[in-house]
Amino acid sequence: MTRKTNNWLFLLVITGVLLVLVSNCKKDNDDDNNHSTGTVTDIDGNIYHTVRIGTQVWMVENLKTTRYRNGDSISLVTDEAQWANITTGAYCNYDGDANIANTYGRMYNWYAVFDSRNIAPVGSHVPSAVEWKTLVDYFGGVYVAASWLKESGTTHWQSPNTGATGESGFLALPGGYRGDDGVFYQLGNDGYWWTSIEHSTTEAWARSMYYCYETVYYTSCSKSFGFSVRCIKDNE
Repeated sequence: MTRKTNNWLFLLVITGVLLVLVSNCKKDNDDDNNHSTGTVTDIDGNIYHTVRIGTQVWMVENLKTTRYRNGDSISLVTDEAQWANITTGAYCNYDGDANIANTYGRMYNWYAVFDSRNIAPVGSHVPSAVEWKTLVDYFGGVYVAASWLKESGTTHWQSPNTGATGESGFLALPGGYRGDDGVFYQLGNDGYWWTSIEHSTTEAWARSMYYCYETVYYTSCSKSFGFSVRCIKDNE
């Protein structure tokens, strides 16, 4: 066999190895990122898409249910003073507008999140602070993760929606919040999501993202605030 033939065989072997490596790398990347995993349905019949992110499966939309898992109604509270003073589970639509809820989901006080009747669809739960940390760490930590987690563009987020790519498939939306004064704030600017973890007798932990930052913030707020809820699939 000539030296020239040996060189050609060597090149063919190297090329084959490189193609295998590229193929494997692409497969690993696909396996790790943005895999739609189907849907879940709540007690009201609302359907939510899900996405696998690392070892977790998250709902892609904010929760919209008006009932606990056992069928009991969650109190709809529209009055500002009543919202400010209630210490049992309650929900509302931003500005009382159900059409807004169709896009951004409904808002819940933490008493509804903590209620043993469970607001999450069967097979899922409201995530803990640790589960949120796992999500955030998967995308590089608090200072950059929002760029992956926020929905891209300015259809729902106010400009400039700094850094947002939407590449995670999580598609976080700026549903704003309802304060413990009963007033609504920051639709289109900010998004807030409850965790299941209590901070004190009057406060609980939440996560928040903003139109002008790439950071995911860890926030402790009054349990009377109205925040969005994003559920995570139970461990199998």
